[in-house]
Amino acid sequence: MAISKERKRDLVSQYKSLVESNSTMILTNYSGLSVKQIETLRSQIRETGGEFHIIKNKLAEIAFREIELTLPEGALDGPTAIGFAPEDAVDISKAIVELSKETDILSVKGAVIDGVVFSGQQVLRLAELPPLPVVQAQLLSLIQTPASNIARALASSVRQVVNVMKAYSDSEAPA
Repeated sequence: MAISKERKRDLVSQYKSLVESNSTMILTNYSGLSVKQIETLRSQIRETGGEFHIIKNKLAEIAFREIELTLPEGALDGPTAIGFAPEDAVDISKAIVELSKETDILSVKGAVIDGVVFSGQQVLRLAELPPLPVVQAQLLSLIQTPASNIARALASSVRQVVNVMKAYSDSEAPA
């Protein structure tokens, strides 16, 4: 069924708006997924604050060219659906990669995250990262460890000095 020119303009505008309002864009080939699987994926992505849209390749190509967005090689070949996320790229990539592993149908074509182009393989590795709060906690732990070691060393040094002074004062005391 043919799409009217007005509807095409609306879709191009919608695609541009999605790209401009989200920092992460993961391109997938969804061919063979059931409607139920797509809806489940959409629900999981919505929980992370993102969106999942099936797109028209030619109209998306026009939109991306107008905003000068570089895509991974072959990203708009075949049936394409895109996961968009405003912030955390790891959560949305985990949801997509998890379904990809479960079904062996969905495949990741690539991604654009904060203007940087990633291959499908790089997105798969990104999905293996722990969630952002865990990474932040690990980093904080790494930063705090040397500081706590220094504090312990200084405290033990002070204790040793106090013990030596106490021992000296005890030995000097009249018997």
